[in-house]
Amino acid sequence: MTARGRPRQFDRDVALRAAMMLFWRQGYEATSINDLSTAMGIGAPSLYAAFGSKRKLFDEVVAEYVRRYNSFMVEAIVGEPTLTRGVRRLLRESAVAVTRPGLPRGCLVVSAATNTTSPEVEQALRKLRNDGIKALEGAVRMAIAGGELPDDTNPRQLAHYVFATMQGIAQQARDGASRATLEAIAELAMRAWPVKTPA
Repeated sequence: MTARGRPRQFDRDVALRAAMMLFWRQGYEATSINDLSTAMGIGAPSLYAAFGSKRKLFDEVVAEYVRRYNSFMVEAIVGEPTLTRGVRRLLRESAVAVTRPGLPRGCLVVSAATNTTSPEVEQALRKLRNDGIKALEGAVRMAIAGGELPDDTNPRQLAHYVFATMQGIAQQARDGASRATLEAIAELAMRAWPVKTPA
């Protein structure tokens, strides 16, 4: 039995995952402390003591989400012998990632930013997305320098194109599109990928 006056113990990882599912389904703005307290199975004082604030809890949730569910993004690019194959795998696996059985549809990083009135949250999520674009832009530049892609390829535009496609796939998933439909979109998107013609 818990001693009088002593806060109830809880599994922090389990509570964090419950918060992740809630933010993922509802977004940042629509999720209240009361919602979080109920989903996590802890009182508001324990929530604040463990995580500091809703914003700090959300930061932890995003970090855990990226580690647990978005690691495929880096693995797709570095795990293939060419950038072209890496991006094809990235888009295909994006379609799988946003339609996993038993999980909310879509991408937490995209959906949590919807209708948020918090400039700090919006800025943090934008930075996370832009960091991904910059990393891919760098990979495109390397592919051009290495002779894989045409010299006139625009690295910035191509990186934005790939991420816009992934964000569209995520939103389509939230709207109910099937995995097969999203995989077809991924393949269609690759038709715009630049191909270097033989000299």
